[in-house]
Amino acid sequence: MKHITIILYGKVQSVSFRAATKAIANQLSITGLIKNEKDGTVYIEAEGDKFSLDFLVDWCKTGPDRAIVEKVEVTEGELKNYLNFEVVKKHSI
Repeated sequence: MKHITIILYGKVQSVSFRAATKAIANQLSITGLIKNEKDGTVYIEAEGDKFSLDFLVDWCKTGPDRAIVEKVEVTEGELKNYLNFEVVKKHSI
């Protein structure tokens, strides 16, 4: 198990990115969260095995049909032991 943080730049809000990512994460047994940020980025924390996380990162490079992903930043972090993958509805403060 490992933990990664992904930040997505481009046209990544209002294109069903969060819902589509949750569906992919659930299929891959990835836990964590996804949320829109006020600066227009999408923020993801994901935990799972290396293969599943690599697949998620590759998928994020294109995302759902209406998304235009310009940049993907990935950093590793400490496990937080999420129980599921959650879509956070409100912007971060």
